[in-house]
Parts: sequence; C-alpha cells; structure tokens
Amino acid sequence: MVSFKIVQEVLCLCLMEEIIDEEEFVLLYEAYRPSNLPFPHSAYEKFSLANKDPAECKADFRVEKRDIPLLLDALRVPPVFQCRNGTICDGVQGLCIMLKRFAYPCRYSDMIPIFGRSVPELSMISNEVVDWMYTTHGHKITQWNHDLLNPAALNQYADAISYKGAALENCFGFIDGTVRPISRPDANQRIVYNGHKRVRALKFQSVALPNGLIGHLYGPVVLWYSVLIFKTFSFFFSQKEGYTMHECWQFLICMMICKILL
Repeated sequence: MVSFKIVQEVLCLCLMEEIIDEEEFVLLYEAYRPSNLPFPHSAYEKFSLANKDPAECKADFRVEKRDIPLLLDALRVPPVFQCRNGTICDGVQGLCIMLKRFAYPCRYSDMIPIFGRSVPELSMISNEVVDWMYTTHGHKITQWNHDLLNPAALNQYADAISYKGAALENCFGFIDGTVRPISRPDANQRIVYNGHKRVRALKFQSVALPNGLIGHLYGPVVLWYSVLIFKTFSFFFSQKEGYTMHECWQFLICMMICKILL
C-alpha cells in the first residue's frame, strides 16, 4: 500500500507539471495528510540487544541486560510476534518494547530512537505482546496463585506486616485500587466516571502483598461494583479459609486500616 508521504510527493510533481491546478492540489494534499506525526524512524538503526550498553538497558527497560535472556526463558516468550497487519518482530524485541512502554513515563514517540520503528508499528507490537502475556500468564493474578499464596508464603507475609507494627497477626496483604484515566467515551459516560478522582477511568482492585507483588487482581470495575468486589473477596476468602462472612468483612476492613497506618 502506498504511503501518504509518497502520495504527497506525487501531488507536488503533478502541480509542477501542471497536471492539476492549485485548488486541486490543496484539496488532495489535505486529504492525504497523515494523521501521525512524520517522525524520521528510518533514520535510526534497528534494535539489537547485543549492541545495547548494560546501563542503557537498565535505564530503558528497568531490567539488567544479563537478566533479559532469563526473563525470556521464564516467560516462555515465543521466537516471533506477528501482528494482524503482518508486522513481525522477534521475541526479544517484542519483550523489550513492552518493558519500555511500561517504564513510566513513556510515549511511543519516545521509543523511536531505541527501536527504529514507526509509532503505529510500536503500538501494534506492544498491544500484541501485552495480549499474549495476559492470555498466557494472566491466570497467575486473576486466580488463586499457589506459588505466591501457599501457606508458608502467607505466614511469611503476615510476619512481615506484623513486624512493622500492624495490629493483626494474620494480615498478609492490603486492598489496593488503581484508577486508569481514559478519554471521554461517546456513550455510557456515567458508567466510567470516577467521582473521587473526577475523571473518566477504569478502576482495578487488587490484593497487594508485602513483597510488592499482586496476589489477586480484579477489574476493570465501575461505580457501585467496588462494593460488590468487597463481597466477592469476602466470599472468596470464606471458601478458602473457612471464615464466616462477618469475620471476612472484619478482616478486609482491618487490611485497609493497616495500609493507612503503614
């Protein structure tokens, strides 16, 4: 498919050769103006992890260069990612694009000098890797993760929190809410409006563990669903540990109080 830039160059030649007049040129030139800014991505070299300095890797991806191969193996990253439009990148670059994208603050235009790709390509690859990551590993935070929430680990979390001066000795995590602002939708604006932050947003609620990891994640939720989440967590823990619903409510409220105190 011919790019808008080439069409604009052809239009300039047509105007010089008097194939079209100035009025036609202006109309056609505006019609074929690209919506994306013309970043010179072709002027940069293609990404190569081998050529990256270890300090640059840590700054760009928040991961040591020597640890990226270990991360590829642990996550079972495929050798190639292919987007719906046919754009292809290898697994190493796809993982690095996702890591850089999540290194806040970061826009796709900031990633052009690192990867030598256009903004649409970076966006498609990033979304492709995120979708694959969620499909493959999402169950580890949306379902009961026995690797993180086994009895020995729960005791360790509770001891760490109690050591910091918490009132409870059996509190192993804290309820955490994250609000992700979004653009104003054309329909159903009230559903995504967050009165506390005064923005339209998607809200996620999770159980955050003392080691910084997410023990359980639920979302996105809107409006009164926050209360439903508390009830869901209550039922969830009552089924797992045999507590009564009243005890679970006390437990969840104490978790929030402990978070405020710490």
